[in-house]
Amino acid sequence: MSARRLRDATSPYLQQHAENPVDWWPWCDEALSLARREDKPILLSIGYSACHWCHVMAHESFEDPATAELMNALYINIKVDREERPDLDKIYQTAHQLLSRRPGGWPLTVFLTPDDHSAFFAGTYFPPQPRHGLPAFRDLLRQIERAFREQRAAIDEQNDALRTALRQLDATDGKGAPNAGPIEQALGQLAAQFDTRYGGFGGAPKFPHPGTLRFLLREGRRRDDPSARQMALHTLEQMARGGIQDHLAGGFCRYSVDEQWMIPHFEKMLYDNGQLLALYAEAWSAGDHRPLFRHVCERTASWLMTEMQSPLGGYYSSLDADSEGEEGRFYVWTTEEVAGLLDPDEYPVFAACFGLDRPANFEGRWHLHCFVDTQTLAQSTGLDGARVRELLLSARDKLLARRANRVRPGRDDKILTSWNALAIRGMAVAGRLLERPEWIDSAEQALRYLVEYHWRDGRLLASSRDGKAQLNAYLDDYSYLIDAVLALLQARWRSEYLDFAVALGQCLLDHYEDPESGGFFFTSDDHETLLHRPKPLADDATPSGNGVAIEALQELALLTGDTRLQRAAERALHAAWKAIEQAPYAHAGLLEALRRQLEPGEQLIIRGDGADLWTWQRAAMAAYLPDRTIYVIPATGTGLPDALAAKRAMPGKVVAYRCRGHQCEAPFDTLDGL
Repeated sequence: MSARRLRDATSPYLQQHAENPVDWWPWCDEALSLARREDKPILLSIGYSACHWCHVMAHESFEDPATAELMNALYINIKVDREERPDLDKIYQTAHQLLSRRPGGWPLTVFLTPDDHSAFFAGTYFPPQPRHGLPAFRDLLRQIERAFREQRAAIDEQNDALRTALRQLDATDGKGAPNAGPIEQALGQLAAQFDTRYGGFGGAPKFPHPGTLRFLLREGRRRDDPSARQMALHTLEQMARGGIQDHLAGGFCRYSVDEQWMIPHFEKMLYDNGQLLALYAEAWSAGDHRPLFRHVCERTASWLMTEMQSPLGGYYSSLDADSEGEEGRFYVWTTEEVAGLLDPDEYPVFAACFGLDRPANFEGRWHLHCFVDTQTLAQSTGLDGARVRELLLSARDKLLARRANRVRPGRDDKILTSWNALAIRGMAVAGRLLERPEWIDSAEQALRYLVEYHWRDGRLLASSRDGKAQLNAYLDDYSYLIDAVLALLQARWRSEYLDFAVALGQCLLDHYEDPESGGFFFTSDDHETLLHRPKPLADDATPSGNGVAIEALQELALLTGDTRLQRAAERALHAAWKAIEQAPYAHAGLLEALRRQLEPGEQLIIRGDGADLWTWQRAAMAAYLPDRTIYVIPATGTGLPDALAAKRAMPGKVVAYRCRGHQCEAPFDTLDGL
């Protein structure tokens, strides 16, 4: 029965479980009603296709007939893809943290009451036998069901407390008085956690945290603060040399299991790579045009276009950590295999660079981590730098060709609006800064896909597969996509893109804004009623939807002159103020929005035609000015809102308009004005 239910799902993750002996249901009214009728607790299992520990628990427990028999007898079992249903994941991850006082993760295993779907017990991975302080999964199944039958009153009392805690957690009153204090506090907090040797913050495991690094990079420039700037640049350099980056094909894995960025959790996620592409391009602009950062951008963009972009234009979601049942098998090497592939002059240089002359670093094999830079290699080998680079490149090509014949990790080929928006922004930003029009072309292809397949009757849909879109969109879908369209407008102006951004902004205000306290809920006002309606403010692996919404609406208001957008952004910032004050370092996205509110950036509108127009654009981008946005609008541009139409082109020349907030200077027509 479950096979039939899950086999036709749009989620590859659900399809992976279609043949389990567990009688799985997707999250649906029929399953929830069945739980109420039979008065059975719900076992909710949340994961995603690329998740290694999800696969482990599936093989150990969900494929085991005895375990499945017990699950089917005691529970209504519901399987959820957290990427399709981030609303459910946010709610129940938070519930897990409140109940267990521990951080969450995947697979998320939650037991719900059948009447109101409150979580009364939650964990993550459970082994088939007691291990590492965790109970055996089958023992847990019996204990939880017994507690459900015998302790209903206590469970109901706990559920009341949980619902109260959820409401209080996201409560906002809109009474904040924003000031720069939290920015100062965040810089101090991040400096205290900074790993001066390897970069990043704290010990293992280490996550990239692109929003935090962007905040540091920008504050370093704004404040002329070399320490903030160096925290960002040093971390980015260590990550670029680390095993968290795929040194053969490009792209970054989700996080490093060690403090050195050496051994990753091998899954590759679209959302990480979209953010990191934009960040490395910005760091290249800010960091003296370091060749390493350009190289990272080239590899990441290439990987996105060749491995992650669908023929229809959208970007796929992820690559699995596992292949042939083993985590990382696709990526690691033996020294014998590498030596057999490379020429005698290639091997010693490649081995010294990537650690093959050192002890194995991953279960008896070698995962590539750049230990030595080209200059040091040249000095130690007596070769010139050009020859070292030539040998490394030829060796890389040989290993990449051999790796292409291995069994590849699975690819989750669904297309998510929010993650595509992050990738579109990354390709647009990098394409503009590094003058790579083919990257901008790729971003446009993805945007056209979203408009054609995910934009329906004036509303966004969250996910599609094979061109079939579904699911009401979330806050992140709207806020990230507005931000992406604005980035694309800076890379290549098209008036229809601005029209689309305006439509998205209006929808965001109409259906997601909290009319009482300000800020934006994660779900729309006509979304399915769930245990809780979150209003997320903090960054996690992806940026805060509220933070991105505030920045995007601020910029969109300046472009269009629509004060409604600006007022909504201001209300949201006031609503978030309490959270910002309590934990500044956890709200990098909101701190960026706060900085912009306190000190409006510079908006530069350049009008004209011909090659001179692009000369102006390059000149305007020459200096790293993180608070400058640049829009190059051809003189022939039509359909502009009044705020832009008033910034007219002049016959036979390029003219620029500089504005800060709603205050604009007189136009100028010489490059010296920049």
